[in-house]
Amino acid sequence: MLLQTNSTIALPVMEAFYTLQGEGYHQGRAAYFIRLGGCDVGCFWCDVKDSWDASRHPKLDLDQIIAGAAGFPGRLAVITGGEPLLHNLDELTAELRAAGFETNIETSGSSPLSGHWDWICLSPKKFKAPRPEILPLANELKVVIYNRNDFVWAEKHAAAVSDGCRLYLQPEWSKAAEITPLIVDYIKENPRWQLCLQIHKYINVP
Repeated sequence: MLLQTNSTIALPVMEAFYTLQGEGYHQGRAAYFIRLGGCDVGCFWCDVKDSWDASRHPKLDLDQIIAGAAGFPGRLAVITGGEPLLHNLDELTAELRAAGFETNIETSGSSPLSGHWDWICLSPKKFKAPRPEILPLANELKVVIYNRNDFVWAEKHAAAVSDGCRLYLQPEWSKAAEITPLIVDYIKENPRWQLCLQIHKYINVP
């Protein structure tokens, strides 16, 4: 959890790395990812289960986090997890913006929103539903499709986001060969949706 001592914020950072954004609206852009430890959602197909226990990851103060990001030329910062909203992100995002970064978050929306965001990617999960007040704030709704029933789940949440929110359907990676053709057919019938592929896994970057 978030640690605060004498106005110094420290957050559990599982990993931080510079790469290309592999998913969604900002796909293909250079981005510095900050993956925070801690998650109470527990998707069984999660590919970063090591992030779930925040106590396993070192707490870094904001100066360390910002310095790591500033060492690369890109100025898009993506805060992800785990579930990053388990932590108060107001000061982290304020410092990132002060350093010239765009601030993006990838979240299930299951915890209260904090932080100052240029882009909110909401990826709702059945294991712990998003908070209703976050849905209208999403710039991007990214729904992972594991089986046919997930299309109904996707439409339920698409009805609750703003008109300008971008809508994406993403095949769960382990079932991509089976699920991707279903998504293609669904989007052809429901063209307000777009296909989201995890290109970083195809081109073998973090």
